[in-house]
Amino acid sequence: MFRLYDTATSEVRELALRTPGKVGIYLCGPTVYGPPHLGHGRATLVYDILRRYLEWSGLEVRLVSNITDIDDKIIDRANKEGRPWQEITHKCEDVWFKAMGKLNVLRPTDVPHATEYVDSMVSMIGELIGLDNAYVTEDGVYLNVLNVPDYGLLAHQSLDDMLSGGGDREVFGASNKKNPADFALWKFSKPGEPAWPSPWGDGRPGWHSECVVMSLDILGEGFDLHCGGMDLKFPHHENERAQAVALGKTFANHWMHNGFVVDTEGEKMSKSLGNVANLLDLLEHYDPRAYRLVLLQTHYRGPVRIGQDNIDASVNALAGLDSFAARTAAVALGATPDTEVIAKFREFMDNDLDTSSSVALLFETVRRANAALDASDQNAASLAAAVNEICSAFGLELKQASDIPADIAEKAVALDAARAAKDFASADALRAELTAAGWIVETNKAGTTVRR
Repeated sequence: MFRLYDTATSEVRELALRTPGKVGIYLCGPTVYGPPHLGHGRATLVYDILRRYLEWSGLEVRLVSNITDIDDKIIDRANKEGRPWQEITHKCEDVWFKAMGKLNVLRPTDVPHATEYVDSMVSMIGELIGLDNAYVTEDGVYLNVLNVPDYGLLAHQSLDDMLSGGGDREVFGASNKKNPADFALWKFSKPGEPAWPSPWGDGRPGWHSECVVMSLDILGEGFDLHCGGMDLKFPHHENERAQAVALGKTFANHWMHNGFVVDTEGEKMSKSLGNVANLLDLLEHYDPRAYRLVLLQTHYRGPVRIGQDNIDASVNALAGLDSFAARTAAVALGATPDTEVIAKFREFMDNDLDTSSSVALLFETVRRANAALDASDQNAASLAAAVNEICSAFGLELKQASDIPADIAEKAVALDAARAAKDFASADALRAELTAAGWIVETNKAGTTVRR
């Protein structure tokens, strides 16, 4: 049974599925106005790992992740640079998916764009006005949060606490709202800004309106899981949910939020703090798999610091895993993964996606498999196969000896032939030649493997 922490109930509980064998997930995607940073990379990788594990477990996953291609930040950048806003969104979306491709992130099943759903958002806002749960002002249309009885569920604060500045949430008011916590569903456009028609005046949707419309349209009411970064919990996700509740609709069954990427001082990395690390720089200078491995070693709900030390450590660990994959390629081929190791892996992952314990299990299995190989133990094959199985579930692709030049591979084959003919002098000479050329030569019952 797969159990996951639910932000709404503050407990680790079963991810109950609306349809047995199928999982519907909505993930808040990027606002395409600039390059992705490390926080974006973490959010996307966490849910890629979740998706891969669920699919590895035999479930059919439909992952919907939107593109916010109309937003105040996009308009601000277009105005500053004197460029069409569409040019910015198209280029930034292209950069986004190229970066995700380098990270080996599976493309979402559905990638809806906010601009494709404006008419549906206008219809939803009209319904809310008709129910007297939204109202028109001089600058747009707002939701009346007093009509949402459990507003504050995800923030774990009552509306009264918010309005009084209680707890750690302060809601700022505006003179044209009925209540300080009310939020914009529709913003009237200023001259020269992008605009769509509506019964209340030309404008554009508020950020909180797009995801509720797209998730309900594609996944339907009561979909299984809504995901995103911890910074989206309030107000974005709270306001999404509020609109669904105000419409009388059942929204997400379960809420999942990943922790922040923090800087060396423990501050959340954000553009407002000026400490954003560009994900593209990391991908240019390091093996992209290193970031996935760093995140796998940290529980998804906790903060993670990305620095030279842990990236370098992951690069070194990957070199070891790659060497292991090369050494065991022939042994593991067709072998059945060790059942005890796989059962333990499931136990960890089914307990709130405990990847950190799972990675420890992975490296312990590598150690056991290497020892078994050295001792010519028959368990080596199943242990090596288990390592490959775990890495596959993680989306961690190991590199084997595919880059070995033909002449080097031929010498390795000749070495095995010399050993089989008991011509140990020739075998030793070939081994010396390979070593002198910068190759590590490993020989076991399955034959000879070489690696740089």
